Amino acid sequence: MPETAPADRPLRIVIADDSVLLREGLVRLFDEAGFETVGAFGDAESLFAEIDELAPDLAVLDVRMPPSYRDEGVQAALALRRRMPRLGILLLSLYVEGTYAHELLAAGQGGMGYLLKDRVASLDDLTDAVTRIAAGGTVLDPQVVRELLGRQSNPLAALTPREREVLELMAEGRTNAGIAERLVIGVGAVEKNVTSIFQKLGLQDSGSDHRRVLAVLAWLQR
Repeated sequence: MPETAPADRPLRIVIADDSVLLREGLVRLFDEAGFETVGAFGDAESLFAEIDELAPDLAVLDVRMPPSYRDEGVQAALALRRRMPRLGILLLSLYVEGTYAHELLAAGQGGMGYLLKDRVASLDDLTDAVTRIAAGGTVLDPQVVRELLGRQSNPLAALTPREREVLELMAEGRTNAGIAERLVIGVGAVEKNVTSIFQKLGLQDSGSDHRRVLAVLAWLQR
């Protein structure tokens, strides 16, 4: 699992995105949030050439980059995790691409995130996502989760409206406490809903936040 940066230094971040404006905007946002951007690149190849010397804690990657503008960011993320298993990964995309989100998470590791680019306009949302990913958590954009849920509407018929709300937040990577805060209910009520969800979907509750997300995604994609 990725490790949080030592308390005596800020999180070190590298960026790979072909949009100069977005790269510069992210650098400013990260600086304002107290993070340190140690490298910003226009493509994955340039990032790979310097990644070892930069020793980042987290990499922010565009899903579609040169040369083909297809899935270079996803492939770079997978290659980076093989090369640097403790590196946190945050993928950014203009569109909801559930297949890429599933591919990113299928390796069964934490420290992963997938957000739509319009989400990074909020400093609070971006800071929260980066902090959670760097600590080994999993972050999925709510819109990605909603689309995945929408693709499999019939199997969800057994869930109550509250269970659907809990499932959506659970798939975003929220803890039980985070879900309780968002829905303004007790943690005990969330735990009961989570248990019921896993029972109805035939999934085992492993007790791991990341495995909870993987289980939900695996069920949605079957």
